[in-house]
Amino acid sequence: MTFTAHINVMPLKELLDPQGKAVMGGLKNLGLGNVHDVRIGKHITLQIEAASKEDAQHIAENACQKLLANQVMEFYEVNIQ
Repeated sequence: MTFTAHINVMPLKELLDPQGKAVMGGLKNLGLGNVHDVRIGKHITLQIEAASKEDAQHIAENACQKLLANQVMEFYEVNIQ
């Protein structure tokens, strides 16, 4: 069975997000000063062939831990559909 894994990778809240700061500055320059924080991350979609949803979850988690997310600076969330 084929499952779709939707993975969001975001910088840890404790760390500075320079890309988010730059976007926030741009939004303020456009007159959107009511935006108080911007965090920029990645959205990754994987098509996974697995026997069960739990197996697909395990495969996606493994991919995040080994390649897709730098756990020193980022956290990730996996949603299997």
